[in-house]
Amino acid sequence: MERIGFIGLGIMGKPMASNLLKAGYSVTVFDINREMAQALVRQGAALAETAKAVAEKSDVVITMLPDSPDVEKVVLGAAGVGEGVRSGMLFIDMSTIAPETTQKIYQMLAEKKVSCLDAPVSGGEGGAIAGTLSIMVGGEKAAFERALPIFRALGKKIVHLGAAGAGQVTKACNQIIVGCTIQAVAEALTLAKKAGVDVAKVREALLGGLAQSRILEVHGQRILDRNFQPGFKIKLHRKDMNIALQAGRTLSVPLPASALVATQMDAIIAQGDGELDHSSLALFLEKLALV
Repeated sequence: MERIGFIGLGIMGKPMASNLLKAGYSVTVFDINREMAQALVRQGAALAETAKAVAEKSDVVITMLPDSPDVEKVVLGAAGVGEGVRSGMLFIDMSTIAPETTQKIYQMLAEKKVSCLDAPVSGGEGGAIAGTLSIMVGGEKAAFERALPIFRALGKKIVHLGAAGAGQVTKACNQIIVGCTIQAVAEALTLAKKAGVDVAKVREALLGGLAQSRILEVHGQRILDRNFQPGFKIKLHRKDMNIALQAGRTLSVPLPASALVATQMDAIIAQGDGELDHSSLALFLEKLALV
């Protein structure tokens, strides 16, 4: 089995690295939060002091980081992955970042004869823990086939979408649908609440018809329970919506609903609630509706 390096041990990365350990892989980890890294060490992972050291000890390096600048710094910066790689290695970025950053990293590592995949995921913290993530992969077919056993330890739906960057474009599409659907669920339940109708029963009724969705099921319940502890922070979803909007501008594709949702996320973050779950869109609408 290939030696895996895993960089980024947050809400998603920590359970993903844990699942690789459970699958029998040798895993070397690095995170700026040493407490997170130590939790994986207790499960059997080796600890590296830098991203460069992770690459030096691995055959495959995976990053799971918050944003494009984070990935670029970890890969291209001082003591980064790029300084520790060697010919024949595989680099997999499972973060959600701009396709342009993916292309930049791909080109730099290709010069060092390192294969690259962009493989962002969907499924949230629950999917990361259960190993049932949806994984959207861009990059060369041979690299995808090499990574497939690793992906199978992390996810359930794994799709190769095309050349480098295709995974990130697909994730942007995913985040548009998720963000706009949460917005729709929040609007519907806020309307029911303002009208004095039992919101739980409204959700139950809607789950039996064409409005049924995984988001109505999961995030509708979160809204009912007033549970806005983050499975996916709204500040990160806003970042993802900005990636989608930038892609739309680049390609001259109007994304009016996405722009509205992103603006509301901006307002929530400005109010100091950016650490809440993205289902907290409902809180914002309830404030506007005075319910």
